[in-house]
Amino acid sequence: MNNKTIEQFNLIVAECSRLFEAKTTDYGPAWRILRPSSLTDQIYIKANRIRSLQTKTQQLVDEGIESEFKGIVNYSVMAIIQLRLKPVDQPDLTVAETIALYSEVLHESFSLMQRKNHDYDEAWRNMRVSSLTDIILMKLLRIKQIEDNNGTTIVSEGIDASFFDIINYGIFALILLNEGK
Repeated sequence: MNNKTIEQFNLIVAECSRLFEAKTTDYGPAWRILRPSSLTDQIYIKANRIRSLQTKTQQLVDEGIESEFKGIVNYSVMAIIQLRLKPVDQPDLTVAETIALYSEVLHESFSLMQRKNHDYDEAWRNMRVSSLTDIILMKLLRIKQIEDNNGTTIVSEGIDASFFDIINYGIFALILLNEGK
């Protein structure tokens, strides 16, 4: 795999991690009360806003596409943690525990990215950011359907696999945006 991809991936992860750590320091892990479906909806709102900004000529809120993709990455990590630990009525993790879980999920995402990039020859580099946005939205609609089916699937991957894909697509979009594509 391309060393440039590893460097770019790690740079984006570092940016997302800094944001997550700062917000966790400010708010604690208050998000631990959210059900996974609430996180799915939050990610959907961000992805839908990106798509809207990609098609509109005027933007009225001073938050750009990059910050929304970072939010998608971070909320997807939270969703995976929630799937594993289950939501609680009161936050139950320290800041350090929260950051450790966050880092663990991103490490798994990096490993998945390396395996898929090997098999797909980094095809994402030839994609448009708008296509990555559409794929994220499609994955979210699939997740919502699986959630509505109480997690039951016949042949599909589970919800967590889709969240891992969303993390990686979000990071790929940020890489492409940084490259000016």
